[in-house]
Parts: sequence; structure tokens; C-alpha cells
Amino acid sequence: MTLCQPLPPWLRKPLGKASEISTVQRLVRQYGIHTICEEGRCPNRGECYSQKTATFLLLGATCTRACAFCQVQKGQAPAAVDPEEPAKIAAAVATLGLHYVVLTSVARDDLADQGAGQFVATMHAIRQRCPQTEIEVLTPDFRLDRGRVSQRDCIAQIVAARPACYNHNLETVRRLQGPVRRGATYESSLRVLAIVKELNPQIPTKSGLMLGLGESETEVIQTLKDLRAVGCDRLTLGQYLPPSLHHLPVVKYWTPQEFENLANIARELGFSHVAAGPLVRSSYHAAQAGQLYAN
Repeated sequence: MTLCQPLPPWLRKPLGKASEISTVQRLVRQYGIHTICEEGRCPNRGECYSQKTATFLLLGATCTRACAFCQVQKGQAPAAVDPEEPAKIAAAVATLGLHYVVLTSVARDDLADQGAGQFVATMHAIRQRCPQTEIEVLTPDFRLDRGRVSQRDCIAQIVAARPACYNHNLETVRRLQGPVRRGATYESSLRVLAIVKELNPQIPTKSGLMLGLGESETEVIQTLKDLRAVGCDRLTLGQYLPPSLHHLPVVKYWTPQEFENLANIARELGFSHVAAGPLVRSSYHAAQAGQLYAN
């Protein structure tokens, strides 16, 4: 299937209220910060903004990785870390009155702690301004071969700050890791989720997959089993959509019924919360998952 073919009808969705989107965009420019909602042009951002949730992108907008599915800017010389970024994000959270925040980041293999400290600093800043706001983290893999701080120590810093949920996306099945996630490995990503549970079994863990890159249903199910084997609690499944003609093409558009079938299998495997559908993204309905878990 090629990019020039029209999208299936189930992938056409309005962006949401322009007022909700423009309000966040205005604040992002005002504070000089970034959201993955905007950088990734997420189709759900209007809905999330209206529900008082957003996903902030830490450490600038330039990633040291070059994953073949992602449209975030790539480069080996990102800007220096902004020491005021945590305070700026906390101010934006307070201004927007957000109830649930997801913190993610570009990969920063150039930093000694690969950005773990900025996650912690931002969590502290938000809690000082908005103590009732829940914070989920979506981190890189803090891979073992870069930086001076070990993968485990990077993760331990963030776990000690007690996020409401610790998310790390596996993105795709084992066979496709190389061409899809340049610089990451299947084993290292599973290790991230395992380490979180070893450090604090009470923190729910979460991961997500993009479908449509050439994976088979059998491979997806095996991936779900591998995630459950390391104690992963929550799952998102969504359709991969290429950001441009220069990114990996779609091999298959999975139907809503196929997503629902996979969701049922995931629930049978023991995931406590599953969000699956063509337009589902990693932080989609994250707040609702948190509320269900709390109850």
C-alpha cells in the first residue's frame, strides 16, 4: 500500500476545536517550550486539550536518534539544556489548569544522564505549582552504551520521583526493530519496563505499538506476551501513519475490528487497561487509565 492511496474512512478525524488548539499553541510559543502533540501533529490533540491533558516534550525539539517513523527533528548537536524548562512547563500546566500531564522527551544520548534529571526536575516543578496534577512519564530507553550514568540509575532517578505511570514504547515487533527504531533494541526496551517493576512494583507500567509496518498478527501477540512477561500493565495500539514521503511507508491499514480483536487478546493476557484503535496514540486517554487504576 502506498502513501498516494486515500486513507480509509476510519482514519479521517476532525482535529478538534480550533480554540482549544490555539490556546495551547499560544502558550507553547509564549514559554518557549514544546509538546509532542504539536511536534508530532497528533490527530487527538484537540480532544486531549479539551479534557485538560497534554504531553510536554522535554530537552528541546532535536533528537539524537533517527527513527524511521518519527517526524521530530534529528541532529547530533542539540541545543543546550534549558535550566528554566521545568519552571516554564510548570507555569504552562498551571495556566492551562491541566489535571493530567505526560512528560516525554527527545533522546539525548549526548548528555551524561541522557535527560533523566530533567524529567525529575520538571516533575518537582509541576508539583510545587500544581500539587493535584498527576504526572505520567514516557521516557527514552536510556540505553547502556551511551553516557556516564547507567540505564538502571537513570530509571531509578525517575522512579524515585513516583510518577503516576511509567511509559516506554516498544513501538514495533522484534523483527522490525532495526529498520524502525534506529539506535534502540527490543531487549533494552523490555529491560526498561522490567527495571521499573523491580524498583517499585506499585508504579504501573505502560507500552505502545504502532501497527501497519509489516508485522503479522502472530508477531503482535508474541510482543504482547513479552510485555506481560516483564509486568507491563497498560497498552496502547495504534495505526502507523507516515509523517512524510521520506518516512517508512504503510504496509497495511489495520481495521477497527482487527484492533478490537487485539484489544480483547491483550485483556485476556492480563493488561489492566488497553486503548486500541486506528487513531490511538501513546498518551491517548492516559488520564482515564490513571483514574481506573486508582479506583
